[in-house]
Amino acid sequence: MVNNILSILNQTIWIGVFVLLMVILLISLSNTSFLKEVSFRNNYVFSNQAMLEALWENYKEEYIEDSSFRTLDKQRDNITTSEGQSYAMLRAVWQDDKQTFDKSWQWTKDNLWKENKLFAWLFGKKADGSYGVLNDIGGNNAAIDGDTDIAMALLFAYARWGDSTYLLEADSIIKAIWRESVVMVNNRPYITSNDIEQFNPNEVLLNPSYYAPYAHRMFAMIDTENDWLDVVDTSYEIIIKSSALDLDKDKAVGLPPDWVILDRNTGGLRAPQSSNITTNYSFDAHRVKWRLYLDYIWYGDSRAKGYFQNNNFLYSIWNQEQNIYNTYSHDGTILDEGSSPAVIGTNIGYFALVNPDVAKDIYEQKLLPLYNRDTQNWTDSLGYYDSNWAWFGMAIYNNLLPNYFATLKTQDIQEAYK
Repeated sequence: MVNNILSILNQTIWIGVFVLLMVILLISLSNTSFLKEVSFRNNYVFSNQAMLEALWENYKEEYIEDSSFRTLDKQRDNITTSEGQSYAMLRAVWQDDKQTFDKSWQWTKDNLWKENKLFAWLFGKKADGSYGVLNDIGGNNAAIDGDTDIAMALLFAYARWGDSTYLLEADSIIKAIWRESVVMVNNRPYITSNDIEQFNPNEVLLNPSYYAPYAHRMFAMIDTENDWLDVVDTSYEIIIKSSALDLDKDKAVGLPPDWVILDRNTGGLRAPQSSNITTNYSFDAHRVKWRLYLDYIWYGDSRAKGYFQNNNFLYSIWNQEQNIYNTYSHDGTILDEGSSPAVIGTNIGYFALVNPDVAKDIYEQKLLPLYNRDTQNWTDSLGYYDSNWAWFGMAIYNNLLPNYFATLKTQDIQEAYK
């Protein structure tokens, strides 16, 4: 009996020791898990790709409507633009977010795609309370930057996810851009700002920030019947000339204008005669620098580098004032002393090409602090436009905008049409 009691005591002791060891082990594992989580979060914060992913997830929650997947510009009464849809599609394909891409594209097709295969540029709440294209204020016109970016996003989607439907839909848009917005001047093709300029026999309105030479190079491989590579050339021509001409000012400082008029008879450029459509360097024209830098890093066009190096106005302003302002007159006069995230994001590529050290300073002083490493979101809430262009600026600076179309071979494109 004594032996039985001793046996039971030994078993109890060993069980107690085992339980104690298990408790110690669990505590140890818990602490290790916590440390790993802290380590993960720190690594996550300092990964540029993870930062972009986190900002994309927050952008979807803030600006993409759950029920429809239309992008809302909340600072403008929840309107939706073709531009906004194109930004969502581009960011989705870069982030490998096929669900958001497909649903955003479906809403765009259902609500903005016109019979001529371009897109109505403005959708929102009408006077009667219903929602639709805002025809009364020109919302049914196309804005060719949105159409161009949508077409490129579809080409990327085909390259990334392999569904030929994406490429076939891009094909119809690309051909429509040529058919509805390109005009011939002195036997050269020029892309206008919309799909109604073609009907003016004397002059057409151009927006240099709509020019995307990198996309036009892709279009040349899809639409082989039209000379898209000459569109690349005329796009550079308009940007370079309009930056150098005095236009409506006594001098020019090398800034591209928001808008410019092209004379269809002479090929000359002049300033628009409107108080709302100006030659200022503002939220439209700022995008020129981003688009040309992207063309340079993807396709190495020396004209982009030469254009940047020959126009040092912004570089001088930064050296003097450590800032880039929202709006300048064509002669360099500051018209809006604000410095929005969109302005920094659109211009960062210019500095990256002209002086990488200065670009690093701008990125670290102006763009990176916008991101809160603890919340993995913007430090302060950004509007629709700022949120997009700060993200695009961060992405292009960190070389995180891959050209998926470059992965396609001619055979891959031909296969899509079978």
